Amino acid sequence: MAAEIQMAASPRYPFLDNLRGITLTSMILYHAVWDLVYIFGVPWDWFGSFGAYLWQQSICWTFILLSGFCQGLARSGEAASKDAVRSLRAAKNGLTIFGAGLLVTAVTLVFMPAERVVFGVLTLIGSCMLLLVPLRKVLDRIHPAIGLMIAFLLFALFKGVNGGWLGFLDIPLFHLPGWLYADLCTTYLGFPAADFYSTDYFSLLPWFFLFLTGYFLCRFLSRKGKMRLPAQRPLPLFAFMGRHSLVIYLLHQPIVYGALVCGSVFFAF
Repeated sequence: MAAEIQMAASPRYPFLDNLRGITLTSMILYHAVWDLVYIFGVPWDWFGSFGAYLWQQSICWTFILLSGFCQGLARSGEAASKDAVRSLRAAKNGLTIFGAGLLVTAVTLVFMPAERVVFGVLTLIGSCMLLLVPLRKVLDRIHPAIGLMIAFLLFALFKGVNGGWLGFLDIPLFHLPGWLYADLCTTYLGFPAADFYSTDYFSLLPWFFLFLTGYFLCRFLSRKGKMRLPAQRPLPLFAFMGRHSLVIYLLHQPIVYGALVCGSVFFAF
């Protein structure tokens, strides 16, 4: 699952920080259970069920939508800035997230190769932020409501692309040719090679369209300089987590794993 950073010039909204912190908490719990089941061998049949899949999807959907949404906030928060300065700041943030994704890949390849993360969610979010830089002017010419509908429909259409097909509601409408699924480059795009393995895989397709859904949603909710979000006060713990989501994401897994190793000594799981 994921984290992202909010552009420095963007306004902060307690609702978004709280939501990000709550989702981070859910992610940490999910990864703790994943470690127990797949690393420590604790049997729990439910974790392979559709309910567990919905839990996992709720986390990644929320983070990717929030990442795109916050890029819309950066847009409105920097309306008076020059395009070159705004683009440079956006590219810098995208490179930071992308670099954090590469760090996760490197660490897991060295220390946990059997549980390696290649093209994980941070790599995806960093890539989406970088792609948005040259596309922003074109996207901003699209009416937010129309962009929102098109982006989500494209996400739904491409949701099965990793499995070799396009369609809706898990119903394949068009099977893609096998030659698309060739190597590491096609895997990054959304066409994984047959021998590819990663415990956390988020390709550009279909997830870039969900990122754009968040971007257009922000523009749709922002009218006449006002953002239409639920009024909330910061919830201290969740708001703190939301403001420091990238650092928490990078640190949570070694901390959770270390805690479970210590726990296994006392509880023998």
